[in-house]
Amino acid sequence: MKSSLAALAATAKQQTTMLKQITKAQGVTVAEWQLLLQLQAGYNTQEKLATVMQLDTSTLSRQLASLVKKERLSKEAVGRDRRQLIYSVTPAGTTAVEAINAAYEEYEAAVFDKWPQDEQNLLRILLNRLNKSVDRTLEA
Repeated sequence: MKSSLAALAATAKQQTTMLKQITKAQGVTVAEWQLLLQLQAGYNTQEKLATVMQLDTSTLSRQLASLVKKERLSKEAVGRDRRQLIYSVTPAGTTAVEAINAAYEEYEAAVFDKWPQDEQNLLRILLNRLNKSVDRTLEA
């Protein structure tokens, strides 16, 4: 039997593989999907996005440019010197996010299909406790 952390790592790898398949079907990467979610949440400038996503500006610029090229985002220059860009999710971007979210929810439902609700709740409690324990060890 695997240790708890080894089993968790294996499960995370499987989940990442599935998430890559789900996002790829919509023509975006996992990182781009996360970016679209933040834009929908109202973080519409590169500065706000860099802060909330903890990304450097060059990585963020590449992802934003890719989403604009894929027509999932639009950008508008604002301000007196027109150097500030405001990004907004296009209808195609909204459709992609909705499809990814729905497919991920289906995947999650399939994973926990045979789990009673009390066991799902217990797992959430234990995973949150594990997360806090890991955080404490990183702070030390």
